[in-house]
Amino acid sequence: MEAENHTAIVQFLLIGLSEDPKIQSILFGLFLSMFLVTMLGNFLIVLLTSCDSHLHTPMYFFLCNLSFVDICLTSTTIPKMLVNIYMHTMEISYTECLTQVYFFNNFLGMDNFLLTIMAYDRFVAICHPLNYTVIMNPRICGLLVLLSWIIMFWVSLIHMLLMKQLNFSTSTEIPHFFCELTELLRVARSDTHKNNIFLYLVTAVLGMFPVIGIAFSYFHIVSALLKMSSIRNKYKAFSTCGSHLCVVSLFYGTGFVVHLSSVATHSSKRNAITSIMYTVVTPMLNPFIYSLRNKDVKGALVRLLRRVKFRL
Repeated sequence: MEAENHTAIVQFLLIGLSEDPKIQSILFGLFLSMFLVTMLGNFLIVLLTSCDSHLHTPMYFFLCNLSFVDICLTSTTIPKMLVNIYMHTMEISYTECLTQVYFFNNFLGMDNFLLTIMAYDRFVAICHPLNYTVIMNPRICGLLVLLSWIIMFWVSLIHMLLMKQLNFSTSTEIPHFFCELTELLRVARSDTHKNNIFLYLVTAVLGMFPVIGIAFSYFHIVSALLKMSSIRNKYKAFSTCGSHLCVVSLFYGTGFVVHLSSVATHSSKRNAITSIMYTVVTPMLNPFIYSLRNKDVKGALVRLLRRVKFRL
């Protein structure tokens, strides 16, 4: 197939998870249900942490941002997939595809940063409780989140500028259900050496430092817990970390599985299936993990329902 400049590209073709109409009908119902649950659960977390004064603390400020990012992350990929299945088409324009890549990388990176910041927040709360309000003051919390957005803005923008230099064939097929960066680099018809170097560099830096930061935080948290004489205090301290630890394990565990799968099999179809975990399943489960294991969130939900009932 003859390679053409990106300016001549009319569309990409998203192959999706299956081309079988019967399976596509099942996938449509499944992903629509998961999308709605994700939107409802994360929107509820944002609503509770914003409206309830009991949740106006650094931990819930970061949780609110995490839920907002998860809403955006899921909204970047799933709606287009659902529209394509419903319309019986695989088309996505060049501009739409690059836009999807930009925002997906942006929000995925923000998930990574927020989980790291939340680990640091728990480290300060448990290991330096007397200085917690001084260290994690509203200004510092806001700056940490803002810095994360700025970093991901520039990283995603550089990815896009490098992508603009690549050539593709007309109606290039992408063996995925959304425009994923690595899949686009595989189907490019021009040299992707610069793109791959930047991708590996960013993955190493933005993957290594957050993981080290989280491991450092929990190492000191566990050490502090072991020094506590009261079992009640140990349970109370660890309960504030339990939900975050579950989300961290789910996020990085699924990402690690996807990476191993891509290295071991080089199968785009299998990569697409495994990537569902961190693009759909993890954002959907996060609100349930935090609400089911957290008395503060449950209490805020009860108070919200009482207010709604009183107004009715």
